[in-house]
Amino acid sequence: MNSRLTYLTAAAFASALAGCGSGGGDTANANPNTSPATGAPIQTLTISSTQDFASGASFGAVGPYEQVTGTITGEVDPKDPKNAIIQDLSLAPVNARGMVEYSADFTMLKPKDMSKSNGVLRYDAPNRGNILTMINPTASPSDAVYLERGYVVLYSAWQGDVPKSSPARLTATVPVAKNPDGSSITGPYRAELVPSAPVPVMSLPGGVFNGTMIPYAPVSLDTAQPGFSLTRRANETDPRTPIPPSDWKFANCDTAANAFPGTPDPTRICLRGGFDPKYLYEVVYVAKDPLVMGVGLAALRDTVTFFKSKAADNTGRANPVAGRITHTIGQGTSQSGNAMKTFLHLGFNQALDGSKVFDGMYAHVAARQTNVNTRFAVPGGGGGLRTDHTAFGQTAPRALDKDYIDNLTGQKGGVMTRCAATDTCPKFFLGLSGTEFWQLQGSPVLTDAYGFRDLAQPENARIYYYSSTQHGGPGGTASISYAPTRDVYPRGTVAHFNDTFRALFLNLEDWVTKNTQPPASQVPRIADGTLVRPEDVRFPVMKGLTWAVNGTQTPVPEFNYLARYNGYPLLDFGPQYRPQDESGIATQLPPFYTGKDYAILVPQVDPSTGLTRAGIRGVEVQAPLGTSIEFNYVATPGIIDLSNLGGSYIPFHRTEAERTAAGDTRPSLESLYGNQAGYVTRVTEAANSLVAQRFLLQRDAERIIQQAAANPVLP
Repeated sequence: MNSRLTYLTAAAFASALAGCGSGGGDTANANPNTSPATGAPIQTLTISSTQDFASGASFGAVGPYEQVTGTITGEVDPKDPKNAIIQDLSLAPVNARGMVEYSADFTMLKPKDMSKSNGVLRYDAPNRGNILTMINPTASPSDAVYLERGYVVLYSAWQGDVPKSSPARLTATVPVAKNPDGSSITGPYRAELVPSAPVPVMSLPGGVFNGTMIPYAPVSLDTAQPGFSLTRRANETDPRTPIPPSDWKFANCDTAANAFPGTPDPTRICLRGGFDPKYLYEVVYVAKDPLVMGVGLAALRDTVTFFKSKAADNTGRANPVAGRITHTIGQGTSQSGNAMKTFLHLGFNQALDGSKVFDGMYAHVAARQTNVNTRFAVPGGGGGLRTDHTAFGQTAPRALDKDYIDNLTGQKGGVMTRCAATDTCPKFFLGLSGTEFWQLQGSPVLTDAYGFRDLAQPENARIYYYSSTQHGGPGGTASISYAPTRDVYPRGTVAHFNDTFRALFLNLEDWVTKNTQPPASQVPRIADGTLVRPEDVRFPVMKGLTWAVNGTQTPVPEFNYLARYNGYPLLDFGPQYRPQDESGIATQLPPFYTGKDYAILVPQVDPSTGLTRAGIRGVEVQAPLGTSIEFNYVATPGIIDLSNLGGSYIPFHRTEAERTAAGDTRPSLESLYGNQAGYVTRVTEAANSLVAQRFLLQRDAERIIQQAAANPVLP
């Protein structure tokens, strides 16, 4: 890790703070122009369309569904203690009632006949405004189970910097914080610009994941201003090389008629000579007009509460599911799963009337939290070995228990501390793929800070590790691609968690609605040797294989394990930042590395197959055709990095003769199964076992067995 690196000069820092305002997470310094709040916050429902879902198809006894789309506008009371944690809320403009206003797009799937609903409202949080989990019975027939059971499925925006780039993208409007005199709040902002190809210009706000978000404007387009810098380096740990201010501009440009210095544009950076994909670029500047992004969490709280318990909005427009919702389950995937954990951690699962917002919650492939409650927040940094290594989202606790003690910082408290104090904790599932361990710093939810002992988990929580999987994707051999100039090994994992997630979600529903205990947590553990230091992982010899590249069988390099993983440094973002809440004002950018690190442990593999030993071992792991590896390496010379969110796959040799000749120590398909009938038998045994354990639905087991029989892998 680098020593302290600060590009905001003392003079610029003082200048930036002069425009910072206060408003840090409480209401002690409220805007003196704020009018006293009058009455309860108002909510208004606007429905823009109602249409048949799935072309009017009928789903079991529940019948047909309809899709209702619209907007919720509402108010947040800056004087209500339940909102006091929202950063800069006291600096947000208010209406005549003394309230802060917001709006949020939503779309909802509901039975046309609400008397057929099972009373469960499932909320799925959009990921950067995108609906990753839209129920699609045509593409994924097993997803019809949610509709056959009578769910109401709600998707509603929570992130205030998402542009309305398509009609389907869900956006939220949150206020801009201002100084009490109405002037702009300013402060330091930092972003990474990561080109994947040579380009003359890159868009703000930057980052691998957030490049399409609405950026924060600089206070000036003059790159020579104090506090403005652009640097480059090949890898995260390399020294930063400053780029002269005369060589970069806030501008749009191209390589033809509008060459450098281009046309002034506060949303883009134009670089003389262009951006080189061999380098990681970092820009620091003084920004203005921060969004009060935390209002999005209050909007989510109040939107779900409205659909759960209100008969109508304040104008008398009826709630389309009024009186029919008995239980609510919230779900988020990846970035939005991190946001759901932050929602819980910051206390938003307590509704304004003191009740629970969500009775159950599933944070899926979500190892971290997100910086939705910081000044100049851009929720959703991914975290990586090379990029986003020091991004926001990694300072709040990973551990769940209310009494967790962080031995590295001395801080007490976990994700469930606040909800435990108000008796509003949901029944909670956390799902982890292998990517969460290797790239996204996932193991501290399972161990103490030093990685010496396993943590006991709260009684209301289950953690499920999806064995030998990457962060997402359909799985199966058809999903594997190979570009040797991009990734060292074929990219993707045959093992996946899609069917597992579906079964687990129904387990969570039964826990919430019937108090039926779900399966025990399935995680790697220090105590049994399935969770180890990266240097202690022992892979078998894997070599002598090929994979198709544009139709041509291409040699796959012998697997060379480098023990490469994303570490977890303890970072200091400055005295106005509250790391335990991932909230406040960051004044130290880039952050200061304290010299301390949390231990990162990873799942141990079976020395025979290379597949991980612990967790929910899906059919593709119990009846494997090859080794699904939870990481891959970037093939670009000079770049030290893991392939972003991706795994790798190295097939088994088909025959023992081929395996022996290649020197591969893993079993061949022939030795594992004998013939095609043996393979189908093993698939059947694995599928039936998973059904018995409640990790697979019967309908999915039947489909998997049928697919195995229809796709021969052996004579």
